[in-house]
Amino acid sequence: MRGGDEFSETVRRGTRAGGRHVVAHILTRSTHADAARVGFVVSKSVGNAVRRNLVKRRLRALMATRVERYAGRSVVVRALAGAADASFADLDSDLGRCLARAEAKAGGRR
Repeated sequence: MRGGDEFSETVRRGTRAGGRHVVAHILTRSTHADAARVGFVVSKSVGNAVRRNLVKRRLRALMATRVERYAGRSVVVRALAGAADASFADLDSDLGRCLARAEAKAGGRR
């Protein structure tokens, strides 16, 4: 996901679930055959550029293992301030919980 409009639409119209380190927004776009579109928001509240990039790389790696599950959907993952101090395992479990909760709120619709 690259355009600001895509991020805005997913955040505004999608289903949201938050955790200690991340907030996930999921929006069903179209048919299940379309590839998932994933975007990340890591603001300056997370830390300096080095810390923000570290968090982004970790979140990308974690989503890469889950991306097939979200075919036909847009997903925005927003890192919270505590994400910089979280371990990879903590981010993994928090992201998994947030995505599962957002999916459940949406009723598992595709």
